[in-house]
Amino acid sequence: MTTVQETAAVRYGIWVLCPVLGAAVVWGLKLAAVWITTLRWFPFQGVFELVTHIPEPWVTIAALAVGALGGGVLALLWAAEMMSVEVSHDRVRLKKDDKIFDFGRDQIESVFAEGKQLVLLSPSGAELARESSDLSRARLEQAFTGQGYRWLDADPFADDYRMWVEHAPDLPADVNALFTARRKAISKYEHEEAAELAREIRKRGVCVKDEKKRQYYRCER
Repeated sequence: MTTVQETAAVRYGIWVLCPVLGAAVVWGLKLAAVWITTLRWFPFQGVFELVTHIPEPWVTIAALAVGALGGGVLALLWAAEMMSVEVSHDRVRLKKDDKIFDFGRDQIESVFAEGKQLVLLSPSGAELARESSDLSRARLEQAFTGQGYRWLDADPFADDYRMWVEHAPDLPADVNALFTARRKAISKYEHEEAAELAREIRKRGVCVKDEKKRQYYRCER
């Protein structure tokens, strides 16, 4: 079995780097608080005015604590976005956001990468999975071809996609409703919600992908 995942330096380093950077940024803002209060256009003026009235060392301790906490939250979100891929001769397992997507060898006809997305296709051309990650395309290709899977250079159905519009006539009402909800999630940068809605759409026999906040789809053959 071959496993493709982020390096140990990235997986563990974010838990140190993000809190440190967060603390440094907030500490820098604390140092600039007096100057910022002279910039009336700058947001959160009340917060910075409060900061200027808190005595040392409490203001520095609070700034470092808040920054580190914010950095920790960022690290948590970053870790949730990471994906690991386990490829063996008889199955493929994707792990992301505490979810596991498991596919048998007979379910997978081919695999390809489009941008940062890994896509698994069934023998019928349906998309079994389309998941985003920062994993190396070369490492993914090596893992799949090394286990005997068919790796494609591009999406063989790229020309079949069309841009989704409200109440698309060739889609059922429930699928259009999911697309509408997904459009709202994309506009609010709710990436995990958008990904989950895309999975629900795929369950209904429709493939979906994004280009510059526009949704494109194709119906399975």
